[in-house]
Amino acid sequence: MPSSNSPYTAFAALLSSSGHPVSPAELHGLLLGRSCAGADFDHAAWLQDAAELLGGEPQDNVRQALIGLQDMVKGELTGDDIAVVLLLPGDDAPLSERAVALGQWCQGFLGGFGMTARDGALSAEAMEVLQDLAAIAQVQSALEESEDGENDYMEVMEYLRVAPLLLFTECAKPVAAAPVASKPSLH
Repeated sequence: MPSSNSPYTAFAALLSSSGHPVSPAELHGLLLGRSCAGADFDHAAWLQDAAELLGGEPQDNVRQALIGLQDMVKGELTGDDIAVVLLLPGDDAPLSERAVALGQWCQGFLGGFGMTARDGALSAEAMEVLQDLAAIAQVQSALEESEDGENDYMEVMEYLRVAPLLLFTECAKPVAAAPVASKPSLH
């Protein structure tokens, strides 16, 4: 599939034509980060956070795209799948471009996760995921230079499709939930 038809490219075109030079990857990371940290799926709050990253109130067509993106993420996080789809350039895009987008996605995720207030400390496992994301946000150049860059990129992608769910499970669970051990999960 040519990258001109990918959701990423379409979203990038929409954002730049609307005067928002923001990477769709960073925007999607932001959305996923705040969602995983326990922000609810209220459209108004998400649009407000997105507007901050976009540097202004989004136009209607961008608003609709942002709401659609949030509904998609909500479906993934609350559904039965154990992976999320990352909004990144298609596989036919140059590795350097994909690596940069991957870094932007991680930065967005960390930003979104960090801006969402939550109670209680994170588990060691969750902290590790956040540290991994911070490290991945820095690897762009290393990824490009290695001849195994393509494999490394794929491995990182796979990790990022699953890692956020661990954070979501830990941070976004209802506060009043009974201890997991005592009753079966309702998934």
